Amino acid sequence: MQAFLKGTSGPTSKSQKDKAAAAAGPSTEKRARAVPWVEKYRPKCVDEVAFQEEVVAVLKKSVEGADLPNLLFYGPPGTGKTSTILAAARELYGPELYRQRVLELNASDERGIQVVREKVKNFAQLTVAGSRPDGKPCPPFKIIILDEADSMTAPAQAALRRTMEKESRTTRFCLICNYISRIIEPLTSRCSKFRFKPLASGVQEQRLLQICQKENLKHTAESIAALVQVSEGDLRKAITFLQSAARLNVDREITERAVVEIAGNLVDEGYAATQILNQMHESIIDQDLSDKQKSVITEKMAVVSKCLSDGADEFLQILSLCSVIMQEASHN
Repeated sequence: MQAFLKGTSGPTSKSQKDKAAAAAGPSTEKRARAVPWVEKYRPKCVDEVAFQEEVVAVLKKSVEGADLPNLLFYGPPGTGKTSTILAAARELYGPELYRQRVLELNASDERGIQVVREKVKNFAQLTVAGSRPDGKPCPPFKIIILDEADSMTAPAQAALRRTMEKESRTTRFCLICNYISRIIEPLTSRCSKFRFKPLASGVQEQRLLQICQKENLKHTAESIAALVQVSEGDLRKAITFLQSAARLNVDREITERAVVEIAGNLVDEGYAATQILNQMHESIIDQDLSDKQKSVITEKMAVVSKCLSDGADEFLQILSLCSVIMQEASHN
């Protein structure tokens, strides 16, 4: 106890740490290198981007000519917007210059006018050379990626417009958002706009099967179909669910039931009401009900969704929706 309270001397403590590190060896390094599958299987080049043919075609030409316009990517989450521009930047700059020439700001960063005036403006004003260490052509400009740009304040967007104008010689901007209507017109008019479509089921299945093969996962055909269904076109969500299912079913086969449990479908077990609403919507569309009955129920779903986003009680809203569903179903 006394030794614990007093602590050991400096050199001894250090040598013990060194021995412990040597004993841990490769396993410690392996843990340090462990990354989420979403990052591990992110496209490394533009050709690997799935299902967005128009965007890929334009970016391939831009990469070949080492030139790029200001870009605006919009569409649902998990469809490859951030992955696409990062892959294009890697091809343009190569692994050595990539970190120096790309500034990525996402929703976790401050998005006020001060950041645009300082961080973005200072980075945009830096000039760069048009050569790479490997001898390949390299564009003489940098790229600033503003992820979830629709969360920026209107004054910040207005300040960004001026920066885009003044620094067009040395910097290209890529704005990424879910809702293009939240981006001010002066910004959208200065960018080439590309809409990212929700991924088709076949494309998602193919990617998930590739990951299963590389990770040596045991799975059923139904589990892959369930992953595609619960992800609703969001490949990032599907891969995250797959990784969670793999961790919970080590050395066992991943089943449809395991996927559904991870995705969440019951409010008693603490799952979000919005998830129930989404899954219920799919179920109602497939039910043997008349068009009028379906329209009444889906209209009620829209009202419930708005109430939930305004902070209403989840249990009461789900109860209210279920009463309407039972009312309409009883007409049969």
